[in-house]
Amino acid sequence: MQPIFTVSFVLADAIIKGLESGELVRIGGVIREVASGKIVTFLREASSNISTFPQQIQMAQGALMIGSAASVLSLGVSVIGFTMLNQRINDLEKRLKQAEELLNKLNQKIDLGYYANFKAALNLAMNAFSMTQLNNRQDMAIQAINRFLEAEHIFTDYTDRELASGSQIADEYLLTLSLAYIAEARCYLELGEYKTALIRFQEGSQIIRERIQRYIELLLTSNPAVYLQPEFEDRIDLKRLTGIYQWMDSGLDENAVFQKQRKNFVEYLRDPDKWVNSLPSAILNRVEVAGWIFVGPSSDDLKKEAFKRLPSVFEVMESMVETNRRFEAYQLEIKTLTDLGITFSEWMNLTPSEEKPERANFMFILPSEPLAV
Repeated sequence: MQPIFTVSFVLADAIIKGLESGELVRIGGVIREVASGKIVTFLREASSNISTFPQQIQMAQGALMIGSAASVLSLGVSVIGFTMLNQRINDLEKRLKQAEELLNKLNQKIDLGYYANFKAALNLAMNAFSMTQLNNRQDMAIQAINRFLEAEHIFTDYTDRELASGSQIADEYLLTLSLAYIAEARCYLELGEYKTALIRFQEGSQIIRERIQRYIELLLTSNPAVYLQPEFEDRIDLKRLTGIYQWMDSGLDENAVFQKQRKNFVEYLRDPDKWVNSLPSAILNRVEVAGWIFVGPSSDDLKKEAFKRLPSVFEVMESMVETNRRFEAYQLEIKTLTDLGITFSEWMNLTPSEEKPERANFMFILPSEPLAV
């Protein structure tokens, strides 16, 4: 009997050609047929020991670009276990602590207290699934799940508050919220409750996507055409900007995005100060820019500093889109397990039969037939 999946460290030539021709597209941790939406490949890191923040890896002769750390999430749901979740929470907590000095100048306080509770819940989950007695395992897992549910409510409130104020730390809370949903769903997966895990991913996806879109709209600023100014000619092009807009509206192409910006180009040239003065704190706050005593920074000073930051801000938008796509791809993995009657343990243990090449960062899981999930 032919196996349902073939697993390899090498991306099949047919997949490479499909990506290069545009017949296939990578969305998070899956590669799909553009025309039918069927899944032809699942992606997974070859090791759970992956770094957190930006490092680009190019594979398949340029056909497949994956930022191994363009997201706090792994490509496969099976890779992001409780240990990795704990690492990610620690990283986000450190980033918030680094932002404290600036926020103190703005009389804003960061509440880091709940990160300790979140990490305690992760430890509880890890202990639960090391238990040999089923009743102890289930009881402790339920305690962890209840704490993750509490974290979801807490960090939804934190995220909404920071988004409303245009804060620099809205993304940290939003990413933490994503991890809370994953931690809860992971517990259900470990318990074999796949349908419940899928429901929690679906509910979390709606909540997270809406807030990521609000955050991206904030970072696009009052005049998104600024990202296409000549100063960024070699760093941000129309294709990248189109990628952001297509995530929000898949029906848009490059021409449609350019047409949306025509009036914005004119508006910016007519009154650049209007754009500068409308910048959210998520990009730039006046207190960060030195200026004349009693007067503060000029519009030119603010614009110069903002322009230094915009390329990095654009990378943040792309990172948030990638995070959302990986989160949504997790649902497709769990739906596949449910439809095919595969256990989570079996899915995690899928590995290539060949020896791992020295520089193999990813493995590719190919169904024998494209999957309509």
